[in-house]
Amino acid sequence: MIQPVTIWDDKPHIVIHGSKGAIQIALVNAYSWTLGRGSENDIPLSDKCASRNHAMFQLVGESNYFLIDLGSRNGSFVNGRRVTIPVSLKNGDHITLGETNLEFYCPETITTPDNNDENTDAAATAMLHKRRLITVLVVDIRDFTKLTQQMDEHILSETIGTWFRRAGEIIDRHGSWVDKYIGDAVMTVWIHEAGKGSDTVATQDMLKVYRALYELYNMSNELNQQFELPFQLRVGAGINTGYAMVGQMGTSEHPDYTALGDTVNAAFRLESSTKQLGVDVAIGSTTYSHTPYAAVLLPLKQYSVELKGYSSPTITYAGTFNELGAYIKKLDDQV
Repeated sequence: MIQPVTIWDDKPHIVIHGSKGAIQIALVNAYSWTLGRGSENDIPLSDKCASRNHAMFQLVGESNYFLIDLGSRNGSFVNGRRVTIPVSLKNGDHITLGETNLEFYCPETITTPDNNDENTDAAATAMLHKRRLITVLVVDIRDFTKLTQQMDEHILSETIGTWFRRAGEIIDRHGSWVDKYIGDAVMTVWIHEAGKGSDTVATQDMLKVYRALYELYNMSNELNQQFELPFQLRVGAGINTGYAMVGQMGTSEHPDYTALGDTVNAAFRLESSTKQLGVDVAIGSTTYSHTPYAAVLLPLKQYSVELKGYSSPTITYAGTFNELGAYIKKLDDQV
């Protein structure tokens, strides 16, 4: 549990206004902070109008903080506007959770102590910016704009907040983290430990990606039973494997990686291509080549697609979530 601190003007922090005055809490030394009425939260709220698990602050990259509603009953608001998807916070934003008012502060420039010791966290961080073999998964909520037009704001917030909360739990369980929120989509990265010059991805590493995606699909279907929606909540996905520059934006004790480069960009383009192809998921050719028994067990069709920003057609393998589930079951049956 995070303890209140005093005078954190030079660090990212929130100010909670309560009946006993204002309390400052620093948002440091971690990458997510949950808030709610339950005592298990990082920042418990003494507020009868707050949900047990109400919202979460998440740090993405070096200094980009998001507020994510976790499916709360009474909603989360930033500057008076209700949060339905993760919202990037700016210095001085006013936040309301239930009847609790907060202010978010993040200095534009965060200084690092001047220390020449090569064993410091700063030195360790600099050493971990390098080229790595990764798999990127991008998952997008389909027809989100139509949902916002046809759904009651309270139900929409609770539904989408629940989706993001459970998506984070699934991704964490399969050994990764949410690297980016882009509107109604999430980007996740798995870093592969290819050993001694080998470009081979371990079987279990690749299966983590597929299992996480299939769980995200099943979770989305469960929400269709939990909430009264005007039409079925659906998701689509793109998966791409390749080399990218991977940087550790955190410290050695609290690492936080992000990836940049063509491998990442192509994953987003592949996800977009699923709408053109009328399928659920599209994977890059390199991902396909690293997929165990793909030619025998993975019943995806090969397509040549024109990806935005690419001069020549790209080979992708695409299909439905049911086909992905059948592949996972066949592998499980072999174990």
